[in-house]
Amino acid sequence: MIDPKRVIDDLAGTVARAFPEGLTREAEKNLRALLASALARLDLVTREELEVQEQVLARTRERLQAMEKRLAELETALSKKS
Repeated sequence: MIDPKRVIDDLAGTVARAFPEGLTREAEKNLRALLASALARLDLVTREELEVQEQVLARTRERLQAMEKRLAELETALSKKS
């Protein structure tokens, strides 16, 4: 799982290296705050939550396919009786 703090640290460090030495600490501090704020506003889910939803979706698709097959069988049986 991706650690948001590590992502913020990596991005802040990368951007801070682009600034002159004297501005680095202040810029890095402000950039960390800006990135943390931006990430906090995003509606993100964890990897675990995503995997659970993928499993739910897979089960739902399987059930839908089974129901579609059963419906087709019933429609065929009904048309034969008519």
